[in-house]
Amino acid sequence: MRSIVLLVVSFLMVSCLEQPERDCKSFHDGWFRFEMKVDGVKQTTVFERRGNIEIDHYNGKSDTATIRWVSDCEYVITKLHPKNRAESKAIAMKILTTTKNSYTFEFGEVGNPQTVKGTVTRLPQKPF
Repeated sequence: MRSIVLLVVSFLMVSCLEQPERDCKSFHDGWFRFEMKVDGVKQTTVFERRGNIEIDHYNGKSDTATIRWVSDCEYVITKLHPKNRAESKAIAMKILTTTKNSYTFEFGEVGNPQTVKGTVTRLPQKPF
């Protein structure tokens, strides 16, 4: 009897640890918007991801980077034309959760355990 109770309690505990649903593949390509506060000011980046290329549009400038997908929900991004040593460092991205039109992710320099979280929204069409 005691083992049956333990089995039922264990099953209930494991079922509460459900992982959030992630449909990462639907975010591999398209137009997206990322907003982040920098020194208290909201900054917006619009980017297009196509295959293994990502083109960022920020403050009237464009920048291109390569993408290497490690898994359906993780990738590494590296700028093609870095302007300094800091920009040449690869950034690891991990999609944590998805909804129909957005995803929450964390990112940081490859090899650095410190990460930042953010949310990206899918745009229905090319914004400009």
